[in-house]
Order: sequence, then C-alpha cells, then structure tokens
Amino acid sequence: MPDLDLLRSFVSVVEAGGFTRAGERVHRTQSTVSQQIRRLEEKLGCALFRREGRRAPLTEDGERLLGYARRMLALSAELHDTVGKAARVEVVRLGLPDDFAIPALTEIVSAFTRSHPDVRLSVCCDLSVRLGQALAQGELDVALLKREPGSGPCIAAWPERLHWTGDPAVLPAGEETVPLVLRPAGCLYRERAIHALERAGRRWRVVYESPNLPGIQAALRGGLGISLLDEQGLDDGSPILDDTCPPVTHTELALILRPGAPDDAREMAGMLREFCDRQRMRAPARQAAATMGMGKPLAAEPL
Repeated sequence: MPDLDLLRSFVSVVEAGGFTRAGERVHRTQSTVSQQIRRLEEKLGCALFRREGRRAPLTEDGERLLGYARRMLALSAELHDTVGKAARVEVVRLGLPDDFAIPALTEIVSAFTRSHPDVRLSVCCDLSVRLGQALAQGELDVALLKREPGSGPCIAAWPERLHWTGDPAVLPAGEETVPLVLRPAGCLYRERAIHALERAGRRWRVVYESPNLPGIQAALRGGLGISLLDEQGLDDGSPILDDTCPPVTHTELALILRPGAPDDAREMAGMLREFCDRQRMRAPARQAAATMGMGKPLAAEPL
C-alpha cells in the first residue's frame, strides 16, 4: 500500500496544478515533491503524470489513482478524528445503591448526560459495601452509599431511619423463629436486622434473599417474612412493625467524591447533593427522626 504522505503529495500536485504550488501546499520544496512522486511511481510501477513543460497532466493510471488516493486520505483523516476524540472523552464513574436508582434519580443522571455530551457516564448499581470498595480502589469517581454514621469523610450525609416491615400475620409470637426477607451478606440492613434479633434473644432464619429492592418488596407483599428497610424502600401503605420488633440504630446515606476526581464528577456530585436534599425535605418522618432520636445531621464538606 502506498505511503499516505506520498499520496498526499500526489493529490496536492493535482489540485495545485503543478509541482511548485504543490510544494507550497504541503510545505516542501519542489524538488522534494518531485522525488516523492517518483517514489510513488516506482512503488506502483507506472507513470502518474505526463511532463509537458510547466504542466503536469495525469496519465490514465494517475486518473485511476486519484479517486483511491482521495478516499484513503479522507478515511485516514476520519480515523484520526474519531480516535482522537474518543481518547479525549472524559468518563465519570458513578456508584449508586441498588435500592436508590429510583426514577427521579435516573432523570437527574439523564439530565447530566444531556448537558455534557462530551462526557461518558458509567453507572454502577450495587450493594453499598461493594461501592465503598470500588471507590477506595479508584474504580469510581463519585458514589452514594449506605454506611455506619460518621464512618469517614464525605461531601454530605443524610441520616436514615430504618423500619421493620412486612405482613404482621407472619411475625411470630414468643420464642418462635422470625422469618426474614433480606439482601445478600454484606448488606448493612441485613447486619442490622440480624444483630437486633440476636441482641433480643430472638431466633431467626432467612426465608428469602434477593440482591435488589423490587425482589425484597415482592417477597414482603407475598407474606414470606419481614425485613428492615429505610423509608425510601417502603411501599405505599407498608405495615410498620417497629413497636413489635427489636429497636435498631440508624444508618446514613453518604455522598463521597474520590480525591482527584475530574471537575465533571464534582458537578455530578453537586447535582446528587441537591437531589438528596430535596428528597430529605419531602420526608418529614426522616426529618423528625433526625431531630428527635438520631442526633443532628452530619456536617457536610464543601464541594
């Protein structure tokens, strides 16, 4: 295949109408352009121009080559532009709890994507413990996760009040075993539920396990057992069993930005912070719990 630099000089001679002007276009001397054309002719084994004084009309082989040369140069430019732009695309890696990717938050994420066409947003929904590990390993730029209150630096944090919920009919009396509907091991709510029951001397068993909130909610509606959820995860009209179950301590939702994260990730974090603030204002029960029984909201770091 001919060298693209030789093809570029060839096309320049044709478009400029001569070797001298072609040299000016490609920033080379006339002799250099002439040498490149000779090299191209040697590679192809044919004459490309008829030398007629100052004029240099194309031969039939030159005419055939011209179309190919232009297409190859155009393809090369397209490849360069595409690869170059892809290399410059910034990626913002966002982590969300598997039970927090609600439609309203999805709209926030979509709005960010539309307003940042040159940024590729990568979203990971998982258990908070795994999001924390990914953030610590530099695999995420910004994350919302559930955690123990005050367990590390963050941009902002919102207290979460947890509730026992499920069909009251499946809650056993006395010393009978409590049927639990839980997420897999590593879930903070799972640990809270099990430890609370064990502290109260109650026996328990996991009757249904699901890695996502819809599965938990479906099992609760089906009367399979009881579970521990925050107020965001409760269905409308979900029975609250706090008065008949052991008390549990609160958790918190924390917004964390990776040190050194790009500016676009910081902007994404700002949008999430505003969203969570609005959600908190719409949940009077959580506000009352934070004021009466769970202490003051954690101080937030500035963005």
